[in-house]
Amino acid sequence: MDNRVDKIIINAVLLTMDDEYHIYEPGAIAIKGNSIVAVGEESEILASYEAQENMDCGGKVLMPGIIDAHTHVPMTLLRGLADDLRLDVWLMGYMMPVEREFVSPDFVNLGTKIACIELIRSGVTTFADMYYFEESVAEATAEIGMRAICGQTVMKYPSPDSKFYEEALELARNFLMKWKDHELIIPAIAPHAPFSCTDEILKASKELALEFDAPLHIHIAETSYEVESFQKEHGTLIVPYLEKLGLFDANVTAAHCVHINESEMHTLLEHNVGVSHNPSSNLKLASGFAPINKMLELGLNIGIGTDGTASNNDLDMVEEVRLAALVGKTVTNDPTAIPAKTALAMATRFGAKSLHIDKITGSLEAGKRADLILVDLNKVHNTPRFHRDSNSIYAQLIYAAHSSDVTDVMVNGKWLMKDNTITSINTSELMKLAAEYAQRIDNFLLQREKSVFSKLIAIGDTIEEESFEIQAKVKISDPKPVIEAIHKSEIEILYQRHYHEYDTYFVFEDINQGTLRYREDEFIDKNGEVSQVRYRLTLIGQTREQKFPSDVLLSRSRFLAPAVHSLRFYREYFNPVSEVFVEKDRQRWRILFRGTEFYINIDRLDTPDMGYFLEVKSRTWSARDAEYKARYSTDLIEFLDASADKSITMDYIELATDQE
Repeated sequence: MDNRVDKIIINAVLLTMDDEYHIYEPGAIAIKGNSIVAVGEESEILASYEAQENMDCGGKVLMPGIIDAHTHVPMTLLRGLADDLRLDVWLMGYMMPVEREFVSPDFVNLGTKIACIELIRSGVTTFADMYYFEESVAEATAEIGMRAICGQTVMKYPSPDSKFYEEALELARNFLMKWKDHELIIPAIAPHAPFSCTDEILKASKELALEFDAPLHIHIAETSYEVESFQKEHGTLIVPYLEKLGLFDANVTAAHCVHINESEMHTLLEHNVGVSHNPSSNLKLASGFAPINKMLELGLNIGIGTDGTASNNDLDMVEEVRLAALVGKTVTNDPTAIPAKTALAMATRFGAKSLHIDKITGSLEAGKRADLILVDLNKVHNTPRFHRDSNSIYAQLIYAAHSSDVTDVMVNGKWLMKDNTITSINTSELMKLAAEYAQRIDNFLLQREKSVFSKLIAIGDTIEEESFEIQAKVKISDPKPVIEAIHKSEIEILYQRHYHEYDTYFVFEDINQGTLRYREDEFIDKNGEVSQVRYRLTLIGQTREQKFPSDVLLSRSRFLAPAVHSLRFYREYFNPVSEVFVEKDRQRWRILFRGTEFYINIDRLDTPDMGYFLEVKSRTWSARDAEYKARYSTDLIEFLDASADKSITMDYIELATDQE
C-alpha cells in the first residue's frame, strides 16, 4: 500500500457531511493530487499516511466547500442597478434591455472574476451558473480554479449572444462539445424558463442534455403570476407540462420552485429533479416562500443558491444558508423545522445531489475531490462553544458564523485562499473596470428614462409597418345606413372583423412624450363569442425626429408594438401620472374604394357612453400617398352617407377626457 500523499491537514473539527454526518475532533484529512485519500481521526490518519506537507489548522472547522446551487455570476456588474421592483418589471424592463446593450464576452469575464472572489471569500467551492456567453464564464472560472456547472442560456427572446434561439442552441452544442471533459467545468444547457421558451426549445435542450450526458438548468414556478399565466395559456400547471414534454428525462436542476404543489413535488422526486432554493432573491422580489420543508420531508434533493447579485444583492452563501433555515422555521411556525445540520447539508451534500455531482463533491469522503474550507470559530461572536450536544457545532456555523470566518479555501486539491488572502487576482483592477461599466450603464438608463419611446424600445418585441396613418372620424346616430353603403358595388370588401376593445391610455407629465395606449382586443366570432384575445401598445403623438432601430413600427404620429406583458407591468414600468379608460365595440372592414385600400370602423363607445362613430383609416409609407389618401377618405365618408364636414379630429382619449 502506497501511504504517501501530498497534504495532510490536522488538528481540525472535521465535519464530513457524509450520509452519517461523521464528526472527527481532532480530525485529519489526507489529500493526493486533486482527491481525498482518507478522512478520520487525526491519530489514525497520521499513523497511516506520510505527506510532503502537514498543515495544522489550529482547531478550525474543516468541512466540505459550500455549493451555490443557482446563480448568474456575471450579474455582479448589475448589482444594485434596479431594486425594489416586481420580478417582471425588473427582468423585462431593466435587466434584459441593459444586458442586450452591454453584455459581451469581456463583460461576462469581468463579472465572473468579481463573483469568484466574493464566492471564495464566503467559502464557496462550486457554483451552478446560467447566463450568456457561458464560455467566458467557464474560462474565467477555470482560470481562477473554482468548480462550476456552467449553463448556456437559451430562450425565445433575442439575447446578448443570440439573435434567435436556433443560434443559442448551436452555441450550447458547441459549448458542450468543447468543455465536456474539463477537470473543473461541467458544461450544461439552460433553457431559461417555461414562459420564456417554446416547446421546441425545451425539447431541443433536453435532447442536447441527453446527447452529451450534461445537466439541464431551468427556472421553474418562481412567481405566482408566472404560474397563473402559464395555467391560463396552457390549461395545466408547469411541472406536469414539462413532464409531458419529457424534459425530466435529463438530469434537471430546477431553480426556485416557489409555487408548486405536493403533486408536482412527487413528480420532481420521481424524476430525480434537483431543486435550488433561493431565499434572499425570493424575499427581495416578493416571489414567495418555497415549500422547502415539504420537499425535504418527501426526500427531494434541495440545494441553496444566491441567485444573481442583481436580485440578492450579494453572493454570501453563509448568510444564504442561515436565511434558508430561518425562513423555513417562520413559514411553518415551527422552530424545529430546517435544523442547522439540515441547512448545512443543503449547502453541501444535498446541494451536490441537486446538481447531480455528488459523486465528486459535497462531502469529505475518500475518492471525492478535495474541495474543502476552513472556518475559524475562535471569534468573539462565536464564543463560547458547548460540547455536550454534537449538533451544537452545526448551530454555531449556521446561526453565529460569518463569511469572514472562512479563512482558507481549497478546490481540486489547490488552495485558492490561504489565511484570508487571495493572491492570484488583482481585485483593485477589477473594481476599477466595474466602475467604468457602471458609469456607462447609468448614462444609458438616464438617457432612456427621458423618453417613453425609448423605454418602449428597450423592452423589445416591436415590429415595423407603414410610416403614416390617415384617420377621419364622424359621429353617427345609426350605423345601419353606413353598413348598407359598405355593401354597395362601388366598394370591394377584402375582409370583415368584429372586436370588443378595452383601451387604457397612459398620460405623462411631459405632454411631448405622447400618450401610450394599452389595448386588449377580443375577437368576436359569428356566434357573438370571444374566439381569441390580442394585446397591443400604441404610442400616440410623437413625430420622427431621429433614427430609431429598424425593428420599430414608426408612424407619423404613433409607434406600435405587441403588448407581451401585463397591464400592471406597463403601469409600473412607464409610471404615468394618470390613466383614461375607453371601452368600445368595433366592426371593421378592410375594403377597396376606387382602387385604394382603406379600413372602415364602426365603433360603439360604451365607456364613456357616447354612441356610434364612423372611422376611416389607411396606412402608407409615402407622405405624398398619405395626402392623396386623406383626400379620398373624405370622399369615402360622403359615400358612406355620413357628413365629412362634421368630421372629428380628436382621438378617443380626447373625447373621453372631454366627457369627464
